[in-house]
Amino acid sequence: MISVFENRAPKVFFILGFLICFSLISVRVVGQVSPAVSACDATKDRKVVHYGFCNASLGRDARVADLVRRLTLQEKILNIVNGAGNISRLGIPKYEWWSEALHGVSNVGPGTNFSSLVPGATSFPQVILTAASFNTSLFEAIGKVVSTEARAMYNVGLAGLTFWSPNVNIFRDPRWGRGQETPGEDPLLSSKYGSSYVKGLQQTDDNADPSRLKVAACCKHYTAYDLDNWKGVDRYHFNAVVTQQDMDDTFDPPFKSCVIDGNVASVMCSYNQVNGKPTCADPHRLAGVIRGQWKLNGYIVSDCDSVEVFFDDQHYTKTPEQAAAKAILAGLDLNCGSFLGQHTAAAVKKGLLKESDIDNAITNNFATLMRLGFFDGDPRKQPYGKLGPKDVCTAENQELARDAARQGIVLLKNTAGSLPLSPAAIKTLAVIGPNANVTKTMIGNYEGIPCKYTTPLQGLTASVATKYLPGCSNVTCGNAQVKEAKKLAATADATVLVMGIDQSLERESFDRVDLRLPGQQPLLIKEVAKVAKGPVILVIMSGGGFDISFAKHNDKVASILWVGYPGEAGGAAIADVIFGYYNPSGRLPMTWYPQSYLDKVPMTNMNMRPDPPKGYPGRTYRFYTGETIYSFGHGLSYSKFSHKIVKAPQTVSIPLDDDHVCRHLLDCNSVEAVEQLCKKSVTFDIHLRVQNKARHGGSHSVLLFVTPPSVHNSPRKHLIGFEKISLKGKSGTLMRFKVDVCKDLSVVDELGRRKIALGQYVFYVGNFKHTLSLRI
Repeated sequence: MISVFENRAPKVFFILGFLICFSLISVRVVGQVSPAVSACDATKDRKVVHYGFCNASLGRDARVADLVRRLTLQEKILNIVNGAGNISRLGIPKYEWWSEALHGVSNVGPGTNFSSLVPGATSFPQVILTAASFNTSLFEAIGKVVSTEARAMYNVGLAGLTFWSPNVNIFRDPRWGRGQETPGEDPLLSSKYGSSYVKGLQQTDDNADPSRLKVAACCKHYTAYDLDNWKGVDRYHFNAVVTQQDMDDTFDPPFKSCVIDGNVASVMCSYNQVNGKPTCADPHRLAGVIRGQWKLNGYIVSDCDSVEVFFDDQHYTKTPEQAAAKAILAGLDLNCGSFLGQHTAAAVKKGLLKESDIDNAITNNFATLMRLGFFDGDPRKQPYGKLGPKDVCTAENQELARDAARQGIVLLKNTAGSLPLSPAAIKTLAVIGPNANVTKTMIGNYEGIPCKYTTPLQGLTASVATKYLPGCSNVTCGNAQVKEAKKLAATADATVLVMGIDQSLERESFDRVDLRLPGQQPLLIKEVAKVAKGPVILVIMSGGGFDISFAKHNDKVASILWVGYPGEAGGAAIADVIFGYYNPSGRLPMTWYPQSYLDKVPMTNMNMRPDPPKGYPGRTYRFYTGETIYSFGHGLSYSKFSHKIVKAPQTVSIPLDDDHVCRHLLDCNSVEAVEQLCKKSVTFDIHLRVQNKARHGGSHSVLLFVTPPSVHNSPRKHLIGFEKISLKGKSGTLMRFKVDVCKDLSVVDELGRRKIALGQYVFYVGNFKHTLSLRI
C-alpha cells in the first residue's frame, strides 16, 4: 500500500486514492472563490455578539471555556477530526485543519487550493538543501514568506491557517525516502531549523502578543519515525526499538526545541510504534513529555489515519472504541482522518471515555484557532486582512527562493581551475543528463504549484550558448545515449552532467535499496569524462546521498555539485554557482556512505551507536566508525578560509557542593546535569578569527564541533554551534561562540540521564582544534 501523502487512505480505496491524489497536485480551482472562513462575524449574524467566545475583551481561556460549555457531545466530536463540521446554531463554519507548507504553500492536503486568482505560490528548495545553508536567519526568513503567502491565500478562501510543517525527524538512514523533507542527520541543526522555521511561520510581524499566531505550525512526526517502506517493512507495522539514550540525545531533541524554543502550536504523532506502543496511543510521550515536560501550548494531531492504523493494522486494541479512548486519553487532540468521528461517541457510551476527556481535546484545538483570530470576526478587519493575491509570488519572494538554493548548493569536489567557469571563455556548453531540463523534479515532494520554473538548462543558457542532450529517457537510465553524449562533450568547451534521481526513486512510502546512481548513469558519466574536450562538471540532484566514489576519484570529472531538490529557481541558482556569480557555501547536512554500508546496517536497526562485536558501524557522523564518501559538514568554496581560535580557556571548573559525591571519588567521570547545577550557568566563550585568503568574496558556514571524553558511549564528535558569515576577498573577522556547559557539552548516559563528562574535550573549527579540560 503506497501513498504519496501524509494520509493513509482506507485500504479498499487505496489505489484509487493514490491516483486521485497524484492528479490533485496539479489541479487548480477555476473561477471565483469564497472569502475566508471565520466565526463571530456580527455583520453576518447579529446574535454572535451575545456569545462569550466571540467577546475579544475576555481572556482566551474564558472564551474557549464559554464555547466548550455550549456544545453538545456530537458537536464536540465534530471538532476532533481534521474536517471539522460546522455548528450553524452558533455561527461556526466548518474548518479544514489539514494544510501543508513544507517548503512553500502546498496543495497537498484538502485545506489549500490554487485557482485562477492565485495560480501558484513561491516554491523554495526542498528542506534538506535549505538546511545545507546552515543559516538560521534564512530558515526564519523562508517561514515568514510562506506564512505571508498562506495568509494572503486564506483571505481569498484558498487556504487554512493550520499548516502541518515542518518535518524534523532525524535523517537516520541514507535510504529513507523522506529524508529530503528533513534538515538532515544532526540533532542541533534539525533543532535550529525547526525552531527557526516555526518562528518564521508563527510570529506576528510586531510580536506584540507572543501568543498570537500568524499561522500555526506543526512539528512532525513524533517520534523515531524514519522508515517508510523498506524490503517489505512499512511504517504502519514497524515497531521502532529505541534505547532511552538514543531517544533523548538523537530522536527527541528537534521536537523538544520546536516546543520550547519555537513555541510551536502543534506536534504530530507518527504511524509507527516505539518500543511496542503506537506513538499516538502513548500517554507517556503525548501527555507526559510533549504537554507535561515540554509544556506544549497547542494541540497534538495524529498522522492521517494513524488511530485507525494502530487498531486495524497493529491490532493494538480489540475494538475501535478502545482505540478511540486510548488515543484521547493518551493526549491526542485532533485526528487526521475520520476514525475518532466514527467511534468516540460509542467509547463514551461504553464508559471508556468521559465527556470531559473530549473537552480537554477540543479546548486545545479551539485555543489554537483563537490564537489565529478565527473567532475574531471578519478577517479583513484583522491583522493581515489586507493581504491578497498581490502578496503571493512577489519578485522579492522569488528572489529569496533563488538565494536559498544558492546558499544550500554544496561544492563537493573542485579540481583547481575548473569552477567557476568563465562565461566569456565558453563558446559552447554541453548540458547532458536526465535532470538537466526538469521542472517538477526540482521541487521535491509536499510541493505546491510554483510561481514559475527555471530549469538547469534554462539557467545555464541564460549565460552561454548550450547544446542539450537528455542522455537517458528518465532517471532510471536503462539505456543511456552514450555515443551521442560523447560526441557532444568532445566538441564543447565544458560539459555539465545533471544526474541524480527524483520522486520515482525516493519518496513517502518508498525507501531506497541502493546508494549507487541508477541504471547506466555511472556509465554515461565515465564515458563522457573520457572524451570531453573541456572540464566535466557533475551535478547531482537528489534528496539523499550516493556512493559516487567512481566520480570522486576520477581526475576527468573536474567538479561535483550536490544541489538537492533546489526549488522553482533551482536552474538559475545552479548557473549562479557554476559561473561564479555566487560563491558556494553549502555544507552537507548528512553523511554520504559507501554502498557497502547497506550490507552492514539493516534499516530496521534503530541503534545509533556502533556495536563492533556484531560488525555494526553505527549511524551518522556522531557515531559512525566506517569510511565515508563525503562527511557531514563537507563543502568547498571558491575562496580559501582559515580558522584560528584566538581566545578560549584551557580549563573550566564546575562548581559542586562540598558534600557532592564526586568530591570524594577518585574515579568520578561525570556529574549529573541537574537543574540545581545548571542554574549556576557555567559558560565560557570561544573567540575565533576567520580569514578569507582568496580574492573571491563569499559566505562561509563556521561549524563548531566537540569531541567529549569517552564515557557513556558519548558521540565521537558532535556539532555544538554554527554561524553563517560573509567576508570580502582578503579580509577577516572575529567571531564568538558562547558555550553553555550544561546545554552544549552534556551527554546522555545509558539510562537517558543528562551527564557532564569530566576530562578532556577537543573543539574543532575547520582544521583547527583546541583542547580544554573540564573538572570539578
